[in-house]
Amino acid sequence: MMRTRVTLADVAAIARVDRAVVSRVVNKDPTLNIRPETRERVLAAIEELGYRPNVAARSLRTSRAHMFGLFIPDFANPVHAEIIKGAEAEAAAQGYVIVTGSATGAGLGEYMDRIGQGRIDGLLLAGAGDDSSLIAQLDRSAIPWLMLNNRSGSVKRYVILDDRRAAALAVEHLVLLGHRRIAHLAGPSRSDTAARRSAGYSAAMGDAGLPEGPIVAADYTPAGGAAAMARLLADPEPPTAVFVANVASAIGAMQAVRTAGLEIPRDVSIVAVHDFELAGYLHPALTTVRMPLAELGRRGVTLLGSMKPDDTIAEVLAGPIELIQRGSTAPPHR
Repeated sequence: MMRTRVTLADVAAIARVDRAVVSRVVNKDPTLNIRPETRERVLAAIEELGYRPNVAARSLRTSRAHMFGLFIPDFANPVHAEIIKGAEAEAAAQGYVIVTGSATGAGLGEYMDRIGQGRIDGLLLAGAGDDSSLIAQLDRSAIPWLMLNNRSGSVKRYVILDDRRAAALAVEHLVLLGHRRIAHLAGPSRSDTAARRSAGYSAAMGDAGLPEGPIVAADYTPAGGAAAMARLLADPEPPTAVFVANVASAIGAMQAVRTAGLEIPRDVSIVAVHDFELAGYLHPALTTVRMPLAELGRRGVTLLGSMKPDDTIAEVLAGPIELIQRGSTAPPHR
């Protein structure tokens, strides 16, 4: 037998309240003033009956889709998985869902064509270049949008992590271990995060009274990290330590060290920005700088839910940044 869909009226009957009260409880109406025991009775009835809001009907009633878009560069990068988890958790708390797309599947323009036209209520951009035509397209869409850990020179609408501080923690760690020849395996030349991490590296080296080592750019992939590390190791006076701008690049960099017949950390220490669970299971376990990625996703959704399409937001997320020391860093071998 087909199961009949549970309605607001069913919940209201069980909870002995009006349907409007159930609706306002479900939608977390902050102006609703009812007794705590009444609210608990409504929530218990919702749980007992397994009630789920009719999203289509709610969208028609409120003229909102109750969906946010999230555009990322690449699903393969573990960094973005943490951002998505945080964004989804906060969206669910607000009664929204997240629709995610990536630059590897379609460009931002095509993504907007597919999910625009009223099908989303706002957009988070964790990966998009400083393209004035795309920004103009976003503005024409008349929906709130916000960049996550990425900035545009033409508009201030972003929330970012303190990448300069993360780079400084990595370099300071290597300096305290006794390293003096510290190279930097940087990110893509057009990446805003890469630029901020490189700036943090340069500033930290200067603060330590050390000359900058060689800097080689790579994309945020294991293959890119392996190629860049091979170039660093080919230097006549190779570094004893390398600060890598991204954990995915660092995985490739570690393989390049082994391919060259060298050992980590005996011959070269490696520390990377961003931490994820598998970093502790590499050989050796990778030293990382942990950033509040999930909190970035949560904060982005929070801001998106309250901002207007033309709001200006320029925020550096206040969150814990910490060095996680593992087996890939040690004092230089003498």
